[in-house]
Amino acid sequence: MNLVLQSLHQDRAAATRIAKNMVQSIAPLAGSQLVDISATAWRCEGVEYSDALKAAIDTACHAAQFDYAFVPSDRTLSDFKLLAMDMDSTLITIECIDEIADMQGLKPQVAAITEAAMRGELEFNDSLIARVALLKGLDASALQRVYEERLQLSPGAEIMLAAIQAAGIKTLLVSGGFTFFTDRIKTRLGIDYTHANVLEIVDGRLTGNVIGDIVNAEEKQNTVARVCAQLGVTPKAAIVMGDGANDLKMMHIAGLSVAFRAKPLVRAQASVALNFVGLDGILPILGC
Repeated sequence: MNLVLQSLHQDRAAATRIAKNMVQSIAPLAGSQLVDISATAWRCEGVEYSDALKAAIDTACHAAQFDYAFVPSDRTLSDFKLLAMDMDSTLITIECIDEIADMQGLKPQVAAITEAAMRGELEFNDSLIARVALLKGLDASALQRVYEERLQLSPGAEIMLAAIQAAGIKTLLVSGGFTFFTDRIKTRLGIDYTHANVLEIVDGRLTGNVIGDIVNAEEKQNTVARVCAQLGVTPKAAIVMGDGANDLKMMHIAGLSVAFRAKPLVRAQASVALNFVGLDGILPILGC
């Protein structure tokens, strides 16, 4: 295996020293020295993986604010044909429904439900229905305000997507959020496929209802599988990125699952966790 270390430390020399110290601590299990990948990433080749080693690296990296990944030495970006991404708190920094609720003065109530659902403590369908119901009567112009005033891409998103698209990999944005936002992001970033929930709007106001079936964990998984089938590949040719419990099912069928700024439940089950670096942190892991 290769062990890839990444950091956003401003002091490059200090970061390199930290990385070298971590590698030296596992020298008996490693077959090579540290190799620079970029200004923020390093690779140690020929590492003999073990659960004990992973636990030690996890502790050391958390303390030093480094991200790490154990990856097969022959794995490259060309192994994949699809990148599937969650939207809220993954591709973008906000939870859109929380910001919409803020327009109603209800952000604390809605955000508490969102957080519990993302931790896996609430059934997603029930949580979404409850949150959307609180938006009843809100002027639909609030959606545009959220998009223009509050929605920001996560760090590294555009760099990551540029490399993914240049490699000919298709992109999918699959969200438990809303089509109002996924449609605009699709156009803005040139994403190939999107799937999300539809908010009902009547006479310019939200009714508090969702139209059609809810995009929950099962539907996210089905969407990844469906798009892979359209592309003529298995889900093992997909990279899936997410942060919440409702992303786990689609992450489980992927060839590479990436937990981004994720809840502990998700970090524990993902192939890779990016806690400190941006979304473009997947690139050094895949040899870019």
